[in-house]
Amino acid sequence: MRIVDRSVYVGPSLYARFPVIRLELDLGALEAWPTGRLGSSFVDALAAALPGLQEHGCSYRESGGFFRRMREDDGTWLGHVLEHVAIELQNMAGEEVTFGKTRAAGAPGVYTVVYEYAQRDEGIAAGDLGMKLLCSLLPAQIRPPDCVPADWSWEAARDEFIRYAQRRALGPSTSALVRAAEKNDIPWLRLNDQSLVQLGHGKFQQRIQATVTSRTSHIAVELASDKEETNKILATLGLPVPKQELVQSKGQAIRAAQRIGFPVVTKPYNGNHGRGISIRLTSDEEVAQGFAVACEHSRSVIVETFLEGDDHRLLVVNGELVAATRRTPGHVVGDGAHTIAQLIDIVNQDPRRGVGHEKVLTRLELDAQAQKMLERVDLNADSIPPPGETVFLRSTANLSTGGTATDVTDVIHPDNREMAERAVRAIGLDVGGVDFLSQNITESYRSIGGGICEVNAAPGFRMHVAPSEGKGRDVATPVINMLFPPGAPARVPIAAITGTNGKTTTARMLAHLTKMAGFTPGLTTTDGVYIDGQRTVSGDMTGPVSARMVLADPQIDIAVLETARGGLLRAGMGVREVNVGGVLNVQSDHLGLKGIDTLEHLAELKRIVVEIATDCAVLNADDPLVLKMSGYTEAKNICYVTMNPQHMLVREHIRAGGRACALEAGVNGQMITLYDRGGHIPLLWTHLIPATLEGRATHNVQNAMFAAAMAFSLGIKLDAIRQGLRTFDSTFFQAPGRMNVFNEHPFKVLFDYGHNAHAVGMMADLARRLDVTGRRIVVLAGPGDRRDEDLVAIAHAVAGRFDHYICRRDDNLRDRATDEVPRLQARALKAAGVPDSAISIIPDEQDAIDAALRMGEAGDLLLIFADALVRSWKQITKFKSSTAPGPAAAPLHSAAADSKVSGISGGAFADLGAPITEAALDFQSEGLLRDERGIRVAPEAED
Repeated sequence: MRIVDRSVYVGPSLYARFPVIRLELDLGALEAWPTGRLGSSFVDALAAALPGLQEHGCSYRESGGFFRRMREDDGTWLGHVLEHVAIELQNMAGEEVTFGKTRAAGAPGVYTVVYEYAQRDEGIAAGDLGMKLLCSLLPAQIRPPDCVPADWSWEAARDEFIRYAQRRALGPSTSALVRAAEKNDIPWLRLNDQSLVQLGHGKFQQRIQATVTSRTSHIAVELASDKEETNKILATLGLPVPKQELVQSKGQAIRAAQRIGFPVVTKPYNGNHGRGISIRLTSDEEVAQGFAVACEHSRSVIVETFLEGDDHRLLVVNGELVAATRRTPGHVVGDGAHTIAQLIDIVNQDPRRGVGHEKVLTRLELDAQAQKMLERVDLNADSIPPPGETVFLRSTANLSTGGTATDVTDVIHPDNREMAERAVRAIGLDVGGVDFLSQNITESYRSIGGGICEVNAAPGFRMHVAPSEGKGRDVATPVINMLFPPGAPARVPIAAITGTNGKTTTARMLAHLTKMAGFTPGLTTTDGVYIDGQRTVSGDMTGPVSARMVLADPQIDIAVLETARGGLLRAGMGVREVNVGGVLNVQSDHLGLKGIDTLEHLAELKRIVVEIATDCAVLNADDPLVLKMSGYTEAKNICYVTMNPQHMLVREHIRAGGRACALEAGVNGQMITLYDRGGHIPLLWTHLIPATLEGRATHNVQNAMFAAAMAFSLGIKLDAIRQGLRTFDSTFFQAPGRMNVFNEHPFKVLFDYGHNAHAVGMMADLARRLDVTGRRIVVLAGPGDRRDEDLVAIAHAVAGRFDHYICRRDDNLRDRATDEVPRLQARALKAAGVPDSAISIIPDEQDAIDAALRMGEAGDLLLIFADALVRSWKQITKFKSSTAPGPAAAPLHSAAADSKVSGISGGAFADLGAPITEAALDFQSEGLLRDERGIRVAPEAED
């Protein structure tokens, strides 16, 4: 039994709409050993190791259902058992996860095991520990060799796993705040491995670290950490505080105690969580010991009056007391029969107690601190206390050391409430905890005394949320309401775009439209992350990591996410939901990879984008596979995009008041038209959109329609949509490798990244529609990891449409022979009727492009499909034609005549950073100079 492959999905995926882990598990010989054959001894051993599995209903949907399934004659297979074990291990560590499913993966004995996780590392560790546990329980004769070490102990491994999980889990306070945020529909992102969390997206975000918030004053935290200064400030306001002195030596501590008067307390100057505190010190010797303990945590030590009374934590949020708790140090109560060690074991049997913050209470420990407490009252671990006698094991009442908490919020005296609120306001904390000693919290401190020990920044919430006794308090919601008052925004609008072809251009168009509308967009694309039009990270950024990167940026107020197949397969979506999701098309590409073997499989994967759309799903009505996705979305609206004005389904949808974007013919050309709620909205003539080459580039017409439909569904105003479409062009600097045009040679060059048959075919169609007086030449290739039939289909997409074909390969061979791809495509061209004389095989990309450029003559059109975009574009723009001098080729379109070489004129999304800028450096052609952005400048006059 071994794990062959593992994928961790951070968001919606093929398997669930929340984070899950997928294992590909090979049972090997254990395929012949379902639980029915393993027998009841195996089931009993598993039940003893993980008693919580009793609550797993499995297919029976009732307590005990899973064990019932295991005990049936046929039983179930170990892949299914591992699923439940991985879930239960996380439950033991305090996580609330329930989802799992296991299915046969095709080959005998191979299963796909999917289970929910709360945190990545813990989820992975749960799967690994589950494997070891199951192996350890197998009969020796079938146990895989070396599956568990000889000295392996389940109990030790279980406890270590719980500690490991808790070290990586959000703490109780942070978890409470996150749950309150989710309850208020506020998204959150974990920013590190500790408790730093972002609440909200983009410019609306607030941050928390435990209970320190974006609004917590640094000076207030410093004051709260300075116990001496806190004491002075509160004393000047007339608040009840003990006398205290700050000391740096044992002698100073003893003299301070004598001046203050015994009993006293010693504590670290800047300690927390009750560490290093010694109480009720009644002699010089005890003060010296207390000083030494406090010095382990701080160089300076505070000696202060010991106040009688119960320890209370009073929690104040935004100036108001929201909870009050009486805390009792960890202890046992004698029964006259058991030793203290035995009583500790009995107390720890309480199911509410666990390791660390795993559960409501923490297990008692008979450690060095407990031993010291016992020695002070002449007891030890073997002592048997009389019935009813309370034996304390800690001097402080922190829950993390086994203390208990009792809620007293409803009975606290108004004077004590006001006192706590004044104390926290005096220090300046937005969230503060007052440690207050009082013999009776229901009576005023003015009458019976009491005092404030300290004011805490970042107070813990666990004692209030889940007290040992009394009512749990929702103390996190007041914090959330402080950070996000009612009506305050927390989310930015999110649009996600997927499809086989066109998604990069559409995403860039949409981001440009939002910028024209006054937004500050964050954009993820195949060549990087852009914030407000400037690239901040380069590379293929179409997965969940880049989505989180954009949403964490405090500048953006809208997000446009290009979502590619690879990211969805590898890690799922980076967000739980989007406002608008668009699917452009589903065409053959990347099939046969990662389990996606058919167009239907690919459609199911890309469908995720519209499944999580909340406001509108924008679908290509001209693509049957995309059209079917309308049955899988829960979005409030569906907007169909069609280039067929006679589309029957879209017509009925419009008549029913639905939303659509259609291409309609008119006297002046073709008009992009919007329909919504019965309204007919002519938007823009296609020939006025520079990226469409006066309407000839029909694929960019469709991309523009999608961008317009999605912008409209995001609430962008019509004038901003029109302005955006009229100022977006397909320049290299705005959309590198997406139908870029170079007009400054005697011949024309079309430059594109198309790498599948559909994309290549669209560009070939465009090449046929353009007015060309000379020859048409194409440089063709295909990625080496595609199936042979896909590479052949690419060749067929251009066959018969050009006068000469140059077949090349990509730099990355992807396990192909050096000239395998170009020769395969050359054979496909010949089979399609292209003569040998019209085909050249030049494997190297640079050599192939150079050959095409040298072949070009005045009036020719070169269509170059490139892989290394920056290098290839630079090669084209720097090429010195050997053709006799003559005028440069006429522009392919007039609407963007000011951008013959793909500069950035008319575009909001210019990339002025490396590596794209490199293509425009040191540029000179036909006597025209360009600056570092590729913009024309007049040449200096010669002397």
